[in-house]
Amino acid sequence: MGFKKTSDLIAVSFGNTESAPNTYTQEEIALQLDVLNNEIFVVLCVDLNPAAPDAIAGTDTTTVAQVTSTSQTGIVSLSNTNTLAVSERQIRAAGFVDGGVGFSHFAGETPTAMLDYIGLIATNNFFFGIKGTANLAAKGASGRVWGYRARADASTYAALVQSEVLSA
Repeated sequence: MGFKKTSDLIAVSFGNTESAPNTYTQEEIALQLDVLNNEIFVVLCVDLNPAAPDAIAGTDTTTVAQVTSTSQTGIVSLSNTNTLAVSERQIRAAGFVDGGVGFSHFAGETPTAMLDYIGLIATNNFFFGIKGTANLAAKGASGRVWGYRARADASTYAALVQSEVLSA
């Protein structure tokens, strides 16, 4: 690895609500990294808790939350290299006369393998996004990112920043 741990475990908590129902809303979370000394944030785990979608008879509804290392214009999937975690709650009610059946999908909370880390953030922030679909009220979500600060060598830091910025 081209970096050295410089802090103990850090937990960064956050939360946000859609600006209007079914509208992608993003918040920037500042890490206050020391960029002059090539400081990065090593992400160990992400926990996301989106609010339950509305149970509307005959209508599929969802609430999705995500954490990404770069700004996004909407919800993206784990196939996006800058996505650290996505959590989705759904109610499938299309064709039903009642509120339907609830489903949840969580990715990135606890990796099943013994990984050193799940992501590296080289810029000074990360982004938390929330969006509902077909809900009557604005939905919110909260989350927490666990990680530690590290100092990268010059070539590793340059490659991480370039990769993060160019893939935005």
